[in-house]
Amino acid sequence: MDRCPEAHFISKDSCFPQDHEIKSIYEGMKAKVQNYVATGNDEKLADMFDAKFTREDHPTVIQVLLDNSVDVDVSGHAMPNLIYVSREKRKAIPHNFKAGALNVLLRVSETMTNAPIILTVDCDMYSNDPKTPLEALCYFLDPSTSSDIAYLQCPQIFHGTNRDDLYGAEIKFVFQINMAGLDGMLGPIHVGTGCFFQRRAFYGGPSSDIKSSIPSQSIQSSQVLTQAHEVAGCNYETQTEWGNELGYRYGSLVEDFYTGYRLQCQGWRSVFHFPKRPAFLGNAPMNLHDLLNQTQRWSIGLLDVAFCKFNPFTTGLKVLPFFQTLCYIHYISWPIWCIPVTIYAILPQLALIRGFTIFPKVFDPWFLLHCFLFIGAYCQDFLEFKLGGGTTRGWYNNQRAWIVRSVSSYTFAVMEYTLTKLQVSTSGFNVTSKVVDEERRRMYEKGMMEFGLESPFFYPLSVAGLVNLVAFIYGVVQLIKYGGLEDLFVQFFLAGFGVVNSWPVYEAMVLRSDHAKMPLKITVMSIGLTSIICLAAPLVFQIDVTK
Repeated sequence: MDRCPEAHFISKDSCFPQDHEIKSIYEGMKAKVQNYVATGNDEKLADMFDAKFTREDHPTVIQVLLDNSVDVDVSGHAMPNLIYVSREKRKAIPHNFKAGALNVLLRVSETMTNAPIILTVDCDMYSNDPKTPLEALCYFLDPSTSSDIAYLQCPQIFHGTNRDDLYGAEIKFVFQINMAGLDGMLGPIHVGTGCFFQRRAFYGGPSSDIKSSIPSQSIQSSQVLTQAHEVAGCNYETQTEWGNELGYRYGSLVEDFYTGYRLQCQGWRSVFHFPKRPAFLGNAPMNLHDLLNQTQRWSIGLLDVAFCKFNPFTTGLKVLPFFQTLCYIHYISWPIWCIPVTIYAILPQLALIRGFTIFPKVFDPWFLLHCFLFIGAYCQDFLEFKLGGGTTRGWYNNQRAWIVRSVSSYTFAVMEYTLTKLQVSTSGFNVTSKVVDEERRRMYEKGMMEFGLESPFFYPLSVAGLVNLVAFIYGVVQLIKYGGLEDLFVQFFLAGFGVVNSWPVYEAMVLRSDHAKMPLKITVMSIGLTSIICLAAPLVFQIDVTK
């Protein structure tokens, strides 16, 4: 059942007599691959193509590793086709990041095999159940439902995360809980991995009369290989509809989300497949900086969709059901949450320092409305998380992670997107690191956040945490001296709420001495910025606290 060697060898069910021998062979192969990567292969590839070969500038590479018509296993059974493809890259020609690579694979596979069903899986994910393709075919081969199913989406589920998901990296609401609700409408969003597609969905709407035929020539024939190299070239898409009306859609860093949305706008629907045994498992970021970097990239991509020609506010409302459109609007509005969350993290606290009331008093009828909205939202969030199989501590970590992302990565995403549109800077596709060393894993298992890198993301987190701490302490002192808790209760509560959620930040600044503590530079500068902000409170709230 375990298709991943690492997962198989650590599995308690791993009891085959040959396991020790197989593991030795696997470790030897792994060492050879790592050594090959470490020493570099540029010279060997340059010799193959008689040209300079780098990651950013190289010709097309297509190599048939296994040929179904020739290669067999030790039992004599035919092996599946296995073809390595690396598209042509030139520094002077844009290559549209991941979407461009997927479109190359679509065209090459069409040339060589033209299989009607396509599975996309990220390189850090593996098959956890070999029956998954058969289960997917049940949807695509059902004549009563298959005609308009573009894709079948399995949830992103991760192995290696601790039980309570310290960083909220599983993003359970997006990948699992919300998907079930979307499945009751036109279907779930596309999340880029663990997804089975009908090939014809990439070439037109459900009513399009697209006929496909299996190539008659061998995949190793010169004609097939020549055509495959041609469709993988940099200039092949020039003056074509690829990326606009064909294949994966260009125009957003979240090409998966945007492509799924565009397919549903064409009349396709999708299906959510969530078996008891996860179909695929992958690696989640186990480092706070990597997680924030990932969500920043997603947020920029969502803003791309929000302001594109086919955005949900215009095109979506015209062609999609109303509630389906609201769901897409909900997702593309992710980054905008940085504005209200940052305001709530700073402004009420400054008002508390000045003794200025900005919320209803405890005995005011409007106070009950604030309580109802806060408690109701958190209770609903908690209930859905628990029903989705999460733990209580996992829910707490998840809601804290949402606040952390809102204050940091969402804020930087909005800033970078704005600067990009003003042509001050450009956005790039930064691959999220999933590499975890043993020391980092031990800290993660202990539930200790890692802040060891001098990352810009940590400045707003540190400043917001310190402002809340100063406001809470100052508020306690003022309440003891002058009273008036009923007037400032909401602000006092928000400051306390911020202090509780910021505990890992305080711990990393003061109490920890390991290499993953908060860098001294960030601590000192955050204290300075907090002092300036708190001293500026009188300028924000021009009122005498003694009145």
